[in-house]
Amino acid sequence: MPHRPEHIEHFRTLASLRPPRAGRALAWLLAFGIAIAIVIMFTVPWVQTAPGNGQVVALNPDQRAQDVTAFVPGRVEQWFVQDGQIVRKGDPIARVVDLDPDLLSRLAAERAQVQAEIAATEQSRAVAQLDVTRSRQLFDEGLAARRDFELAQIKVADATAKLAESRAKLNRIDVQLRRQSAQLVRAPIDGRIQRINAETGGALVSAGTVLATIAPQEDQVQRAAEIWLDGRDIPVVKPGSYVRLEFEGWPAIQFSGWPSIAQGLFDGRVRAIDPIAAPNGLFRVIVEPLPGAPTWPNPNFVRPGAKVRGWVRGETVKVGYELWRQLNDFPLEFGAAARAARTGEPSGGAASGNSSASATK
Repeated sequence: MPHRPEHIEHFRTLASLRPPRAGRALAWLLAFGIAIAIVIMFTVPWVQTAPGNGQVVALNPDQRAQDVTAFVPGRVEQWFVQDGQIVRKGDPIARVVDLDPDLLSRLAAERAQVQAEIAATEQSRAVAQLDVTRSRQLFDEGLAARRDFELAQIKVADATAKLAESRAKLNRIDVQLRRQSAQLVRAPIDGRIQRINAETGGALVSAGTVLATIAPQEDQVQRAAEIWLDGRDIPVVKPGSYVRLEFEGWPAIQFSGWPSIAQGLFDGRVRAIDPIAAPNGLFRVIVEPLPGAPTWPNPNFVRPGAKVRGWVRGETVKVGYELWRQLNDFPLEFGAAARAARTGEPSGGAASGNSSASATK
């Protein structure tokens, strides 16, 4: 309610009241903070990023962990390796034997019998062929009937059919023998025994049962990062986009909006993007080391399977715009992706990215 100065003179107590000093200081601090926040939101730049979580993987499929399976049904008679043991390609892993211990000898005897049948059939066919030749000659001279000539031809055809059947039976026996000769399971690659399926020891196994898992040595793996991004940000991510990576167990301080002051992070670039989303709605992005940047941590510290968090770099905007975008759950700016699509250059500014992390091999 407005009042005149002469009116307040009648209320001496009210006129003597003054705002507390602490209140005035707090008001000034609030006003100063609001002003500074407004200046920051409209002047300070912020680098947009598309965050994603994932793990370290082997880029070459031959360098990933591989399962060693049984080729024939039976039971595991003997193990030749232990967990953690280093093996070379071709080293024996386990021996799988058939439930019938006399199977190989019986197959060998059956094979010999079939071979004898083949020899007898070939001989009878040769004789039948001679009969055909002789019957033809006699038929041409009028000394034999056509029926005798046709019966001789039928004998040759029957012998040929029996010979083909015997050879097919021999092939089946050879296949069984080759399969049984694969009872000794060997290592498919060089590496280390990561896990042995101990439950198969002495138990019945079928063809395809996993006996052990072999993982290649850490120094033999060409590493890459596999991160999963939200479908909202995928349109602006292109092969060659600049990525910052934080590995599990490696000390790091991350400022996604100001990458120049981040510490303990490593550089990478997008190698490939899955064209179809996973069932959880996320897209897989393969990140490889950035050429010319500091190398990733030693494989003894960051091994395949270790967790990793990545930030795909986007456009540089103001802090206020970035707050507004995140509050509205909007996607990243499309400017960088559009330029990359036109020029074919990386959209994340990889050429100007400055890595602040270093590692020793």
